Amino acid sequence: MSSARLAVGMTAQILIRPAADGITERFDATACLDERVRHQAVPVDSADPVEPGRYIQIQGPDRTLLIPLSGEVTHIGRGLAAGLRLDDASVSRRHAILVPRRYGARILDDRSANGTFVNGRRVQQAELQGGDVIVLGRVVLRFLEV
Repeated sequence: MSSARLAVGMTAQILIRPAADGITERFDATACLDERVRHQAVPVDSADPVEPGRYIQIQGPDRTLLIPLSGEVTHIGRGLAAGLRLDDASVSRRHAILVPRRYGARILDDRSANGTFVNGRRVQQAELQGGDVIVLGRVVLRFLEV
């Protein structure tokens, strides 16, 4: 990871630090990723440098993945039409919408059953900045700008 190009002030610790310290349930969030999304993901421990851009970080018990975000609106949920598909019963079919902005991104709750949380607060919508923790059901994600 030492070869990754990080944004000013961003350390490799941000990429590997647990997204939700203190959660006691062991849940493999990477296992609920759609195969298409998993194939696009970049392992954090990869020797290849991380290209500049926006990513969603997702952690499992034995690996951490970075999912590159396109410059388009990303629908997140359990449904087949979701751009970032998370196949877990705690995630709604249409859970949240990620809208890229010039700086950062905006996340909008899409009338989900279990809510969308950013940095521990339930939100209907929120501006995201690098390092923000997003919780959708049991799935913990981190928004990163590299």
